[in-house]
Amino acid sequence: MSTSRFASYLNLIRWDRPAGWLLLLWPTLCALWIAADGFPGWHLLIVFTLGTVLMRSAGCCVNDVADRDFDKHVKRTANRPVTSGEVSVKEAVILGAGLALLAFGLVLTTNAPTILLSFAALAVTLLYPYAKRVLNMPQAVLGVAFSFGIPMAFSAALGGTEWSLGAIKAAVPLSAWALLVANLFWVLAYDTEYAMVDRDDDIRIGIKTSALTLGRFDVAGVMAFYAIYLGLWTALGLRLGLGRVFLLGIAVAAAQVVWHYRLIKDRSREGCFKAFRENHWLGLAVFAGTALDLGLR
Repeated sequence: MSTSRFASYLNLIRWDRPAGWLLLLWPTLCALWIAADGFPGWHLLIVFTLGTVLMRSAGCCVNDVADRDFDKHVKRTANRPVTSGEVSVKEAVILGAGLALLAFGLVLTTNAPTILLSFAALAVTLLYPYAKRVLNMPQAVLGVAFSFGIPMAFSAALGGTEWSLGAIKAAVPLSAWALLVANLFWVLAYDTEYAMVDRDDDIRIGIKTSALTLGRFDVAGVMAFYAIYLGLWTALGLRLGLGRVFLLGIAVAAAQVVWHYRLIKDRSREGCFKAFRENHWLGLAVFAGTALDLGLR
């Protein structure tokens, strides 16, 4: 493989933009620490960290193939490898499938309920790129896809050997599904910021997004999504036994929300895109508060 071809593949999976997989990683690690009541062990930490990177990369391949005819009409995405012809559709599909198989190989080292959940996670990942054709707020589907590491983390940490829905129910408590719902609102917040960047292009080509659905209430909607996320995550964390250090992490995250408001209130492309890009720091604050709270017990 030539150096230029390898560089094209790295560009396809957004290797130079780690913020994308960090957005998936922090809530997953929060769930892993909560489920394990502290450090989950190196095996699960490696499985979920590498798995997150691999699945986010595979998702980029799927998304770019699905959106190749739309991306060429959007200034920000017109030069993506599949859209520009730098990487063929066949190559992107093969690469995405290979990355997903590597991720599945990692899941196979966990347990039966987690393996079963991985199929649902894959289905949602494949569904999202097409949701924007029919749903007014497709970011909700993305929210489920980006949050599915939470129940999988609980399942992997709490164990189980049976291949059944009952085993999944036993391994994944209601609190894990509640954390998924809470995290979904964070995804709605930052992906609406992302959608605000492409508002004009999306109107022209007819793609549905949360930014367009919210209209002039987009900024208020983003702030409401952040508030719901932090409110629910705080309530659930306290219910699960987290304390003051966890609340400090939430406070740092809330301060970043205020900063994000300053970035997006004028709806400039630059401000909205910066707000989206910097969201991983908000997730890090929540994870740090969670991990330190459990570690200092």
